[in-house]
Amino acid sequence: MTVVEVDAGCCGFTTTIEILKVDNRMVKAAISSDCEMITAWGKALGPLDWRQCIRGFVDSPVFQYCSKHIGHVACPVPVALLKAMEVEAGLALPANVTIRFDDASTK
Repeated sequence: MTVVEVDAGCCGFTTTIEILKVDNRMVKAAISSDCEMITAWGKALGPLDWRQCIRGFVDSPVFQYCSKHIGHVACPVPVALLKAMEVEAGLALPANVTIRFDDASTK
């Protein structure tokens, strides 16, 4: 099982994502979040074929469900789910991802 925690930023919401590889194609996602939109999105995601999820933005079930449940297009949680899925499927190493704002950009 691969587990990631996401601090989404200024919204203040945190999310825990657990990805479990069921077989060579399918994974299950369990999502726990303070955000109602992320919670609804997580409930809508059934078992996922990880190969379909990483093919592209338009065809990815992860992003298709986002368009129905998540109102903030820049939410980092869906990408975190995909990164965890890649690790669980053996396609990537578990490396942290960071978005940092330059101090000058906030003045």
